[in-house]
Amino acid sequence: MSLLVVRAYLKLICLEIYLARNDFSGLYEAVKNYPPQRHPSSSNSVDLVCRAVDIACVCYWKRVLCLQRSAATACLLKRFGIPAHMIIGTQQMPFRSHAWVEVDGRVVSDKPYMRDMYQVLAEC
Repeated sequence: MSLLVVRAYLKLICLEIYLARNDFSGLYEAVKNYPPQRHPSSSNSVDLVCRAVDIACVCYWKRVLCLQRSAATACLLKRFGIPAHMIIGTQQMPFRSHAWVEVDGRVVSDKPYMRDMYQVLAEC
């Protein structure tokens, strides 16, 4: 588990570069084109990856936004052969946006009712 937390932390740092440059399209493309593993890992990999990203976010030197967290989670899940999708949505009143991760149409990195609260703008 500790190696997975280190990987999650390093992924947060890599994604921080996109955010520091205000390069949203670069971050989006990085997640979209992240090369998936051919053979899926064990059935508990989703929970392990999500837990590792949670721990890495707690240890991160600054507040991690949902976009960075979701991008890191999606990339790590793809690395383990899990077909993850980062979802970006908005809400009109009050206006806000949010990002989360889904696997097989199921929210894995947030509350299960995110699609009910937000209109989906993009999936990658």
